[in-house]
Parts: sequence; C-alpha cells; structure tokens
Amino acid sequence: MSFQYFVYISDSKVDMLLQQIDPAATRKRTSELAVDLKFLKGKRGAEAVVGADRTARLERVVRYLTDFGDLGSVDEPGQFFWGMLPLTWGPLVGADGLSLVYFGGRTGQTVLGLGGSRAHVFGAPPQGEQDPLISRSMLPSLLDGIVKAPEVAAVLTEKYDGNAEALEAVRRTTTDLRGPAQNMEFVARRLLHGKSAGGDTVLLGSPLYVALVD
Repeated sequence: MSFQYFVYISDSKVDMLLQQIDPAATRKRTSELAVDLKFLKGKRGAEAVVGADRTARLERVVRYLTDFGDLGSVDEPGQFFWGMLPLTWGPLVGADGLSLVYFGGRTGQTVLGLGGSRAHVFGAPPQGEQDPLISRSMLPSLLDGIVKAPEVAAVLTEKYDGNAEALEAVRRTTTDLRGPAQNMEFVARRLLHGKSAGGDTVLLGSPLYVALVD
C-alpha cells in the first residue's frame, strides 16, 4: 500500500472550489465541527478532527476535478493539472525579504514550477507581518516573489514584458533549485503555460496540494 505524506494543502483554494461544487458542504462542515469540538477534551483530539476534515475536503474536490473538471497533465494542462514527479522544493525569498514556497521539476517536455503561500506548508509558523499583502497563490504576487529573488533578478532585465519573460523567470528558478529531489504527487491550478524567452515549454501553477509519495 502506498501512503501520501502531505507537505502542502491550500485550504483557501479547497474551500473556494468546494463552495462551488456543493455550497451546503461548507455550511455543514462548519456546524458539525463546532458541535464535535464541544465534546472533545484536550488539544490532541481537536487537532485530529480538524486534520481528518481537511484531507476529506481535499479528496472531495480532487475527485470532482478528476470526474468532471478540466484536469490535465503537466505536458497538457487544463485549467487544473495533476502530476507525479521528482520535485526539489523549499522557501524562496525575494529581494523584499518576503517568502513563498516553491516546487520545481521537469518532464521530458516541460519545465514545471509550483508556488504558493508558505502558510499552507504543514508545520509552518502562523502568518506574520512579513507575509505579502496578496497571497502568493495569486499570479501577480507569485511572479513578484520569483522575479525579485536575487539569483533570478540577476539574469533578467529590470522589466519583463509579456508571458515569455515571466516564464523564463520560472524556468530559471526551477533550474537553479538545489537539494535532493523527492517523488511528489500534486494537483495545481494553471497560472501560466507556454514558451519561455529561451524557447523551453514552461508551466507555472499554484497547488491545491503537494504530497510525498513512497
């Protein structure tokens, strides 16, 4: 049996999609959780309920996208895409000192970058005053963090006009990642896809989840 070890779940994206799939589900979840917590004794029991509910909501959204949504692959992405690849990952800090979490890898055809808010990483500290005003899951904020990383900014022009230059920043960020790659499964929303300024096919997405896979 293969287990998933979640390292990243975007509760904000999961809840937004779940509200559209079944609006009653989020209302029911809120009321049931409030009732359940009244009968729990101790922090450990409360965390167990919240954690189980978190993955159940994610699984429901992923099942819907698989059955009815525009879910493609890394090489042929739809509005969303699924993949299982060796990824290198870690925090990325821009010149402004604000961070994001970034996952990078590639298939035989596509250079992949996944980025989002560090608050969605399991075990991350609570959000603080140094977090960006706009979520890193949003394209402008995510690109801002990538382009302002000193190692990327050094090889880009001061202004990047159009998708090709933005995708070149993603390609460079993925190429420059250091550390061991880990086999990971993910579902992400497509943000940018196309040819970079260097001619490579590049895909940038913001993940619903990323999980280590045995």
